[in-house]
Amino acid sequence: MNKGATIYYILNVYARIKITKLKWAYSAQIKLNLSEVNMNINENYKNLNESYLFSTIAKKVSDFSSKNPNMEIIKLGIGDVTLPLCPAVIEELHNAVNEMSCKETFKGYGPEQGHDFLKISIQNYYKNFCITLKLNEIFISDGAKSDLGNILDLFSKDNICLIPDPVYPVYVDTNLMAGRKIIYIDANEENNFLPLPDESIKCDIIYICSPNNPTGAVYNREQLKKWVDYAISNNAIILFDSAYESFISGDEFPRSIYEIEGAKACAIEFCSLSKTAGFTGTRCGYTIVPDNLNYNNMNLNKMWLRRQTTKFNGVPYIIQKAAAAVFTNEGQKQIQENLNYYKRNAKIISDTLDKLDIKYTGGKNSPYIWLKCPSNMNSWDFFDLLLTKIGIVGTPGSGFGKNGENWFRLTSFNTIENTTKAMERFYNFFK
Repeated sequence: MNKGATIYYILNVYARIKITKLKWAYSAQIKLNLSEVNMNINENYKNLNESYLFSTIAKKVSDFSSKNPNMEIIKLGIGDVTLPLCPAVIEELHNAVNEMSCKETFKGYGPEQGHDFLKISIQNYYKNFCITLKLNEIFISDGAKSDLGNILDLFSKDNICLIPDPVYPVYVDTNLMAGRKIIYIDANEENNFLPLPDESIKCDIIYICSPNNPTGAVYNREQLKKWVDYAISNNAIILFDSAYESFISGDEFPRSIYEIEGAKACAIEFCSLSKTAGFTGTRCGYTIVPDNLNYNNMNLNKMWLRRQTTKFNGVPYIIQKAAAAVFTNEGQKQIQENLNYYKRNAKIISDTLDKLDIKYTGGKNSPYIWLKCPSNMNSWDFFDLLLTKIGIVGTPGSGFGKNGENWFRLTSFNTIENTTKAMERFYNFFK
């Protein structure tokens, strides 16, 4: 190797060594920098209870049952239905499945906001209450719970929420997750758990559930009109949960907030077929977003459509076909038979409480019975008493808020046989 080649070789080796050292140093620096970077998470979750109310109940019941396998437990707690889907729904469900097996009738992706055949059925259903809806105002969902949380995508985190106490936990938790400020309005024994607007309170988002979960209380037209007027005067929006509207009998109480003058200018309505038609495991509901809801020069209907087409692929075709059967004449007749079954259960519960002179709300236009714990007992103590002494599971009122303390929720969704047996135990224990 000549002298020039030797020098070139030495320089080349030296350069490679230097490059390698630089790579090591750069790599070490990157690792050092990454170790100093923390990913930010949503710390608002720290403000939530450790577990969902009904998860806590389920664990307590499971623990007790495992230690007491011979005690028959009757569950009148979580609001799940026990009757099967009605024949008209099942028939249409089968028909839709058969359609999916044929090339000519197979359906792939559908419109995110729902198929027109179901939206037209819902549109016609609202006509029974003298309410006119446009098809583009109806959005098919997989249940009210999802949309009650998802609708918050449309609103700034700076908005202030007005929520009754006691309340369905989803209203609170979804706003705590987003970091919104919540003002609670007292629903209590003095106002029959039907609070009315306080003009001194200013808010942006108002939650109303009627018939109410958990209290079973129902707003009349005059009371709802006060809430509509309040919302309009405060440029606020009402999120109206009408999941239990089908339990209302007669014309005294409105089935929809849109029966109230002015509501289309300030309210979004959420409804579900879970309790109406037994779709708790089938999952279908609908949300009504009126065309003329405009805030800050933005249209909520168009915003919700944009949100849904971005984040939601829609409810399965076969489920929507089954849901449409609910609104046929035969479907309405059949689901009313199921609703009457649950109403008989509610009467069994309320009659027992009447005999024991225990105060309660609900049970007449609602599947929920909200009772005052005997001797003003603590809600969770009453839960433990019923579970351990007579094998009945209900829901402690304090799980719905501070105003639920000393109150307790029972539901009418079990079988008539189990409800009768449970109330016989209840009566004999407390008489």
